[in-house]
Parts: sequence; C-alpha cells; structure tokens
Amino acid sequence: MGCCQSTEGKRDWQPLKDRSCTDIPWLLFFLLFCLGMLCICGFPIATGAASRLLYGYDSYGNTCGQKNTKIDGVELSGRDMTDNKYVFFLEPCKFDLINRKIKSIALCVSQCPSTQLQDLYAVKEFALQNGSNLCIYDITPTRYPSYPEKCPKLPVPASKSVPIFRRCIPVEVACYAEFIQAFFAFVSDNSILSRITAGLMASKEIIMGLCVLALVLSLGMMVVIRYISKVLVWILTILVIICSIGGTGVLWWLYADHRNALKTNSTSILGNEVAADNVKALLIYAIGATIFTIVLLLVMFFMRKRVALTIALFHVAGKVFIHLPLLVLQPFWTFLCLMLFWIYWITVLLFLGTAGTPLKNNSTNLVEYKLDGPLQYLVWYHAVGLIWISEFILAFQQMTVAGAVVTYYFTRNKSQMTSVPILKAMGRTIRYHLGTLAKGSFIITLVKIPRFILMYIHNQLKGKENACARCMLKCCICCLWCLEKCLAYLNQNAYTATAINSTNFCTSARDAFIILVENALRVAAINTVGDFVLFLGKVLIVSCTAFAGVLALNYQREYTVWVLPLLIVCLFAFLVAHCFLSVFENVVDVLFLCFAVDTKYNDGSPGHEYYMDKSLMEFVENSNKKMGVYKSSDAKEMESMTHRGTQA
Repeated sequence: MGCCQSTEGKRDWQPLKDRSCTDIPWLLFFLLFCLGMLCICGFPIATGAASRLLYGYDSYGNTCGQKNTKIDGVELSGRDMTDNKYVFFLEPCKFDLINRKIKSIALCVSQCPSTQLQDLYAVKEFALQNGSNLCIYDITPTRYPSYPEKCPKLPVPASKSVPIFRRCIPVEVACYAEFIQAFFAFVSDNSILSRITAGLMASKEIIMGLCVLALVLSLGMMVVIRYISKVLVWILTILVIICSIGGTGVLWWLYADHRNALKTNSTSILGNEVAADNVKALLIYAIGATIFTIVLLLVMFFMRKRVALTIALFHVAGKVFIHLPLLVLQPFWTFLCLMLFWIYWITVLLFLGTAGTPLKNNSTNLVEYKLDGPLQYLVWYHAVGLIWISEFILAFQQMTVAGAVVTYYFTRNKSQMTSVPILKAMGRTIRYHLGTLAKGSFIITLVKIPRFILMYIHNQLKGKENACARCMLKCCICCLWCLEKCLAYLNQNAYTATAINSTNFCTSARDAFIILVENALRVAAINTVGDFVLFLGKVLIVSCTAFAGVLALNYQREYTVWVLPLLIVCLFAFLVAHCFLSVFENVVDVLFLCFAVDTKYNDGSPGHEYYMDKSLMEFVENSNKKMGVYKSSDAKEMESMTHRGTQA
C-alpha cells in the first residue's frame, strides 16, 4: 500500500495483453470507508434523527405525529403527538440568517391555520373549532387571551403544510422580507421584477432554441477542429504572436510618449509626481511584456515542430468520436451520478443536524439536539467522504474514457472492435481497476482537505489578521491549488497507463511520469496550444449563441430586458461546450500517451509495427526523414573532420 514503492522492474509495455486486478488493498480500504459512510447514514435513522427531520419536532424534544419519551428536566416533553402531525412556529418570520434557522418556539399542532388570525380571540376560536392548539401546551384554549407571551405573534399568517416535511409554511411573501432582503435590494423596483419574469415566460421558446443551437455548435466545433485543425491552430498561433509583439510595442510607445510629455510639461509638483509614477508604471509594464514576448517567441520557436503533433492528435481525436460516439454522453452520466451522490450527502447531513443528545438550554428552557463526544467527528468523516467519493466518480469517468481510447488506439483492425467499446471499458474498470481509482482520488483528497481548511481560516480571519499573515495564507492556498492540478494531470495519465498495461497506480504513475518527462516539449505544446484552441472554441460557441440570442430577442419588441435570458443561455452554452470539449481534451491527452508509448517501443519494422493512425504515421515518417537528413549531414561532417585530421 506504499504510495511511491513499486516491486516491478524495467519491462516492456504490453498494451491490452494481460488484465488483472490492481491496488486491491486500496479497494478494500475504500469499501470500508464507504461502509463507514453508510453507518453514518444509519446512525441518525436508528436514533430517530431521520424521523425528527422528516416529521418535525417541537422545541421541547417531542417528535410530531409520534409518541415520545420523557426528557429529564424538560416539563413539556414526553407527550403523545400522534394526532399533532404538523410543526407550527410562534414567530415563523423571525429568521437567524447567520445560523440559517428559524429563531422561534416550535409546537406540534393538528392543523395549520388556513386564514390569517388577527387577534388572540381568533386563535382561541380556531383552537376550539379545529382542535389545533397554537399556543404553548400548558395553556388551555380558553385562557389564550390572558397569556399573549405564550401565543403566536399577531397577526398569525395563513399557512400551508409541506407534504414531506410537515411544516406550517406562511403563504405570504411579505413574511420573508428579512430573508430575501438582499434579493429585493438588487431588484428594488417590483415592476422590473415582474418584467423580468414576464420576459422569461414570453421568451421561453427562444431560450430553448438557443440552448439547442449551443448543442449544435458544440458538435460542429468538434467537427471543425478535426477537419481544419491545421489551419485553425496556425492561425491562432500567429494571432497570439502578433498580439504579444503589438502589445509590447504599444507599451514602449506609451512609455516614450509619457516620458517626453513629462520632460516638456511644466505643471504643478503634484501633477509631476503623478506623471512620474505613470512613467515608472509604464516602464515596468513594458519590461514585463518584453520578457513575456521573448519567452513566448522562444517557446514557439522550439515547439514549432511539436505543433504538428498537436494538429495530428486533434485529427485523430475527431476520428475517435466517430468510432466511439458514446464518449459524448460520458459527462452527462458523470453529472447524474454526482447529483445523486450530492443529494444523498446533503440528506444525511440534514439527518446529522437533528441527531445527537437532547440538551436543555437553561436560558430559554428549550431543547436542542447536539452531537457530543466522539460523535461530533461524524460530520468531519462525512465531509471527507464528500471530497473522496466525488473525486472517485470523476476518476471513474477518466478511466472509462482512457480505456475506450486505448482500446481504439491499440486495435490494429478497427473493424474488429466491439460495437460498444465505451461499455466494455466501463466493465473493465469496474472489474479490475476500482482500487487504482480509489488510490488516485484519495491522493487528490489529501491535497484538497488542507486547502479547504486554509480557505476556511482565511475567510474566518478576514479583516482581523495582518497583511503578512494574509499573504502567507494566500500563498499556501495557491501552492496547494497548483499541486492539486499537477497531481490531477499525473493521475489522469496514470489511469491511461493502467488501462494500457493493467499495472497498479504507483507503477502506472511512475511509467507515465517517465514518458511525460521524455516528451516534455511535446507535452508543453499540447497543453499550451491544444488547451488554448479548446478554450477559444468555448468562447466562440458562447459568443455565437449570445449573438444569435440578441438577434432573436430583438424581434420581440414587447420585451426589452434581455439580461437574464441571455445570461441563462450563455451559461448553458458554456456548460455544454465545456462538457464536449473537456472530453475532447481528455481524449487528446490519452492519445498522446498512447502515441508516446507506441513510438518508444515500436519502430515500424516487422514484428514492431506501429499501432497509430495513418495521419500520425505520416507525422512520424516525416520526422524520421528529417532526422535522417540531420544524421547523414552530421556523419558527413564528422567524416570530413576525420579525413582532415589524418592528413595533418
């Protein structure tokens, strides 16, 4: 179970030859952890916390709709609430925004008031007619007018019961004024709010059409990247170089212009100081831009030959999606699994909020449920489970995509592939490699947890710590974020190596790291040029969708507030583009590792034929020809030098 140890020696890669289970101890550890998560879910159910959340409970520890046991020191506890199934709050509109709860005494009642009750006599009549007592239990309905402090705040708003959680919820919007005051501050004019709502309803067909357009544009972008990737990549590369040189030249021109103006201008002392500061700032900006441009030009110069590999990989990635169309649906399945898990996690967290020992608050004589002792660490365990299992689900998608692409790449006759390779890859992942996913996702979790803790400390100390401490915290957070991104990239390549060779996580990570280091310039080209192209593709899809939205909404004259529909459409367009192009990016990364392994252990000779696609084969052959020319010229030069030395 050591993270960095491997008992395997140097060996050749054998793609798709032998398949065996990997990292079995980590799979057992992950299953035990998941069993602990299920125990955390079972604890509040067994102790009645789940029923308290679902059915509700009053401020004296009585669960509504059930018979209850007596709590020591609480006089009004232990009551039979079989007929009182609904939770009623004496002050339902009194919210505690900090602790996110209602600061009010809660009672179990048999019926929620359906109409507004103006005074205590109306409350009394409601109790006598319906048998629903809205005041504290130790007062009979006939005595309600004499004890206003033990009755609900007047007027009592009309309420309706929530079918699942059985709470009496006021139907008046004005009751929630404090809770949603920030929202109404943003839309202080009710006419604007009504116009926005009416506009959304009036333009719902346009919004749906634009969402479909974003989906079509995303599919079209993948086709465009495949067929004109060469032109697209070179155009973007040239534009970046031109913009960098042009921006640097403009900064130097502004610096020279401001410097000359400072020398010739005879204004006040304060004006000269401001102008001098501007000149210094422009000089710093110009120097920084110059250094950036020089580095960029050097990187472009040394990677100019590697850009061709990026273009070839983009072309092959387009073919992969033709043979494996179900890859497009993979992000949607992952999103569905994440949503289901998050719903489960939030539900259990709510259960834990009503679990624990009933404690009496001496100042208010009310009962609160709190986890004390070792049980309070259940919430922390549950929080770690959120991170680890979420990362595991994302890792499962990466391994599935890697397995499908590896099968496509290392199958010489593509016509012999199975009809559903993505499902086959998913089955292999479940059968053999869940332990590897558990280990890789756990490593990411170990980095995320301290980063989240530091972020929480930074937010809690905001405005209290000094500048030095604030800077150190931000630096630590940034360093952990960078480490997390690097580990995530290495994990992804480790999953690909596992899909190729069926090795455990550490061996796969070591092999993938060696391959990446040996091809560092190629990796840099793919991660810079490729990611930049895909990012611009996302921007292009969002821009085209927004432009079409402006044109479409322009013809709807009765509706002029376009902000919200356009924001909804642009957000959806970006999410759709990100889903498609992120999978495309993942496929390109997997193809590159397969290509690097293929070229390292095969040379095209009999018995060592390449597995790669024809377009990649042409790239390798052209590279070999150029290398052959370089080697022959070097050999001739060495021969002439040797001949001159012999004559001397």
